[in-house]
Amino acid sequence: MSLLKPFNRIPQLNSAAILLVTQEEEFQQRIAESLVKETAVTLNVRLARSLPLPFEQQPTRPRIDLVVFIINLSSELSLQSAQDSLKYLDPSYFLGKVCFVATNARSATLPPERLDVLKKLAASLCCTLLFAEDQTTDGASNVSERLLTILKVSAGLVPMTTALYLSNLTMCTVPSETNEVDFD
Repeated sequence: MSLLKPFNRIPQLNSAAILLVTQEEEFQQRIAESLVKETAVTLNVRLARSLPLPFEQQPTRPRIDLVVFIINLSSELSLQSAQDSLKYLDPSYFLGKVCFVATNARSATLPPERLDVLKKLAASLCCTLLFAEDQTTDGASNVSERLLTILKVSAGLVPMTTALYLSNLTMCTVPSETNEVDFD
């Protein structure tokens, strides 16, 4: 099992590749279908349940410009799978080429510490954290539009903008307890 590396292949002109990693295959498929409707760039969407990716597909695997972990917050297995998969990414991916998408964040039965764990994970890795509504029909299309914007920057398709710059603007930050101001 080898690490997935972002710069092991030469980029292709006007194309981008995204890897969607999740245990929730239905929502993953809806996002993928919504992403491939984009016609301005050649888009390669890869789907995986977890990392590492199979080694036998290594020669035919394209350069992956953005890795998206879709985490269902109502499932402990989904969060644990994403955490376990992170160790199979090269550290240079965390320079603007990893994104987390959280679903079911509005659920009343959601343990609050699970959302806190995800926020701290995204903040510690300087990654973007998006929230998506997987119960509505527009949820997949809305998150795919946001992912497409991030993907275009990560793939180098937006002039004078880099993924590192974008990650500084969109990364998840969690205020530390020592920096919190008491207004009472």
